[in-house]
Amino acid sequence: MLRRTVAALSALPLVLAGGALNSASAAGTESSTTTPEYSDGIYVVQMLEPPAAGYTGGKAGLKATKPAPGRSLNPGLPRVRDYVGHLEDKQSAALKAVGNPRTLYTYQYAFNGFSAKLTAEQAAALAKQKGVLAVTKQRTYTVDTSTTPDFLHLSGPGGLWNKLGGPKRAGNNVVIGIIDSGATPESLSFSARVNKKGIPAKTGRLAYQPLAGFGADQCQTGEDWTAADCNNKIVAARYYNAGYGGDAGIDADRPWEFNSARDYNGHGTHTGSTAGGNYRTPTTGEAVALGSSVSGMAPRARIAVYKALWSTEDASTAGGTTSDLVAAIDDAVADGVDVINYSISGTQTNFLDPAEVAFLFAADAGVFVSASAGNSGPTASTVAHPSPWITTVAAGTHPRNGSGSVTLGDGQTFQGASLAAEEVSADLVNSKDVGLNGATDAARLCYPDADNELDPAKVTGKIVVCERGVIARTAKSLAVKQAGGVGMILINTSPSSVNADLHFVPSIHLQNDALAPVEAYAATAGATATIAKSTLTFDDPAPYTASFSSRGPLLAGDGDLLKPDLIAPGQDILAAVAPPGNHGREFDVYSGTSMSAPHVAGLAALLRFKHPAWSPMAIKSTLMTSAYDVLDGPADDPSVIFSAGAGHVDPRKANNTHLVYDSDFYDWLAFLCGTTTGVGASTCASLEGAGYSLDPSDMNTPSVSIGGLAGSQTVTRRITNVGPYAGKFTASVQGMDGVDVKVSPRSMFIHKGETKSFTITYTRTDAALNEYTGGYLTWRGKHRQKVRIPMVVKPVALAAPAEVSGSGDPVTYSVGFGYTGPFSATPAGLIPATTQDGTVADDPGDNFVKDGPGTDLKLVDIPAGTTYARISLFDDYTSGDDDLDLYVYDSSGNLVGGSGSGTSNEEVDLVNPAAGTYSVYVHGFATEGPDTDYTLFSWALGSADEGNMTVSAPATATTGGSGDITLTFSGLAAATKYLGSVTYAGSDAMPDPTIVRVDTP
Repeated sequence: MLRRTVAALSALPLVLAGGALNSASAAGTESSTTTPEYSDGIYVVQMLEPPAAGYTGGKAGLKATKPAPGRSLNPGLPRVRDYVGHLEDKQSAALKAVGNPRTLYTYQYAFNGFSAKLTAEQAAALAKQKGVLAVTKQRTYTVDTSTTPDFLHLSGPGGLWNKLGGPKRAGNNVVIGIIDSGATPESLSFSARVNKKGIPAKTGRLAYQPLAGFGADQCQTGEDWTAADCNNKIVAARYYNAGYGGDAGIDADRPWEFNSARDYNGHGTHTGSTAGGNYRTPTTGEAVALGSSVSGMAPRARIAVYKALWSTEDASTAGGTTSDLVAAIDDAVADGVDVINYSISGTQTNFLDPAEVAFLFAADAGVFVSASAGNSGPTASTVAHPSPWITTVAAGTHPRNGSGSVTLGDGQTFQGASLAAEEVSADLVNSKDVGLNGATDAARLCYPDADNELDPAKVTGKIVVCERGVIARTAKSLAVKQAGGVGMILINTSPSSVNADLHFVPSIHLQNDALAPVEAYAATAGATATIAKSTLTFDDPAPYTASFSSRGPLLAGDGDLLKPDLIAPGQDILAAVAPPGNHGREFDVYSGTSMSAPHVAGLAALLRFKHPAWSPMAIKSTLMTSAYDVLDGPADDPSVIFSAGAGHVDPRKANNTHLVYDSDFYDWLAFLCGTTTGVGASTCASLEGAGYSLDPSDMNTPSVSIGGLAGSQTVTRRITNVGPYAGKFTASVQGMDGVDVKVSPRSMFIHKGETKSFTITYTRTDAALNEYTGGYLTWRGKHRQKVRIPMVVKPVALAAPAEVSGSGDPVTYSVGFGYTGPFSATPAGLIPATTQDGTVADDPGDNFVKDGPGTDLKLVDIPAGTTYARISLFDDYTSGDDDLDLYVYDSSGNLVGGSGSGTSNEEVDLVNPAAGTYSVYVHGFATEGPDTDYTLFSWALGSADEGNMTVSAPATATTGGSGDITLTFSGLAAATKYLGSVTYAGSDAMPDPTIVRVDTP
């Protein structure tokens, strides 16, 4: 059984930036024209000194805070804190001089100033103060829709929708398959009818006619889902629960769920409405504050619903089995969808994962697949969905921002993220001090519903301080509301994002540096607080990569493929949701790569509508090669490329692309030949004989990645002219410091419909070893065409595989040399696995808690001198069709590794681990029965040669050359899993040893 968890539970950062809301007059000078007239109201006051992001030094005792090129502003640095404190002092002095009016926000990082409620006299007085640059009255902006269509230039006179016939034609009849937690058919985002004004409505004129190929056979009825719910906007509806025991299994384990395509969780409704929801769908409830309407990316697309994820009761997550997910993919392809959105977590390492293989064939069938990159950032090498036939999407910010402030009764004011619709003032308490059962985690973390331990007698009418963690942020404000509270201050316990969520009481989200002072004050007698009404703005600098968004370099393929492919909006996305799992709400704000993927799915639907003959890889190429830079840092910084791939999607430019990097099934097979053992040797030989390169770096993607540049390497690419006319195109290179890049030919004349090949040769000059360098290759035409791809290469002294495997027969692998001199390779091991048998129960909540339900503890001893430890589970060594996960803690109780794929094939590797007894928790995420038996395998590899593996290797190395290393084995026991390594010497900066795994029959 394989499981995929919803990829939307981590938060995005809200990028805060101050700025005047319109043009402002200079302060402190005499004017020869009319003196500005002021009236009572809210003003933005800009101070004279630069904010921290722009301060270059010059003041005594205050060091420069402007970040260096390639770096971001770090508010935690002492020099930044000192300068911010200086700005705060100046702001406080300015406010004190006019009677300390109430502030809404203060700004120090991208804008130096504050906003405050001022009388006319106060505003005029501030305008004359020395040190005040401008005093500008706040304006009100009317919002018509969620901001991402505007941000992506879909709407408006020059937007892509108009170029495709307007929003009433954009994406017409293209079918987007949503493999997710279902859909809410009553949502107006999926209504087939419009009122007299053309606005989606429950009744009115039928706006969608039946679509050929879709009918009753594609509409599976079930619990609270009738044939009428397939209403022509929704053209297919199926559900998959066999992996959970069918309808009976869902009724027994998840009785709150619907045995139908109906959504309980809300995730599927959100992704579906983001990708293809109706144009100008009216919002309701609290969501109106963010926009009176929302629109999907392809508003005239049809939606096919494939429910394969099943929700927890609190809707904090949803999961599905591989059997169900692959069935959904299979049906989607069979049904004839044009695009699949897959906002579900996936493998980071396995190109042959069943879902990845299913998508290979889906792509071969012409289906574009958009998948979420994962929410494990900002840690490197966490990106999921590695396959080149999938478009893997990172999450970025967009310009909308909800900002607010809270002022404590002692005068302290803190700024944060907020969508508070109104100001609230009340007594202030800490959640941990008002628990029914004392300072429990349930009280401190503000658990809602049946787990709510907040005491209504102590909470009613008060503002409550809640700590972030474990459960959804909005669930905490729900707990406060349920206990009678009137406001919430949510505070991070460690550095993380702050998010403007739609809470159940007026709330503000603060960074972790506010935790100690706020909680300390809240613990005093008579503590009070005022949460200000928030301000919604639409001009924040964007896009940045979301802090949670998973990054490259890719673990699979030894770094020879770039992932993620690109980035799209994923921060605080407003869309339709399912009321049952969202406390009755019809719309809500979600964040995650789950939200960025449907943006790309919808954009792909628009391009399919415009260019129906384009392959999925041609569409992927146009989206990547037309992308623009994120604001994280210099565009050619490898860390930026590993965050955002080719860059941020720009659908207008994608629609006008002339050159594409296309690929097909045989390209993908050749890629698999070079990265896996999953393709037969004869097939690989045939492909190679037909001219296909088996080097994964030669995969014809609109990017180049070389995980081990040993001296010099040449890669090949093909480009096809899909533009309206022939033309000459010339290549240029940006970045790639320390690496010489030669493109041959440098210029090409390409006829309409013609494909031409070119090579790129990378030669290290003075680039650091074992560190990536980045840049771009751009082809330009005389008609201002521009097609750009990212490039990342890592120069190495030796290019060697991270791991090789066998069954006891000799193993031969190749290495590449990035130096000239002596070379040697020596063995360590092989050692057999230590095994422990155990039994673990199913966790009904699918949520790992140390020593919690559905866990089994095993102890693993790691002796001194261990160079490499591995702890593993295998599908073949459980008693059922199970999904088990691993969590490993060191002897000090620190979590040092985890593995939570959708199978019981789990692996945690530790390099040079500290000696001690490690605690290994096996988690029964989804067992076939009430529990399952399993065998835990572990290895603690030292540096000793055990005498059962012989290494034959070249004695010398030559820069740019290669050599074969052959491993032979002797004296191995049958039916045993062994682990060893090969260590290299001869030059500085040698790579980590190659791990050798041998499973004897």
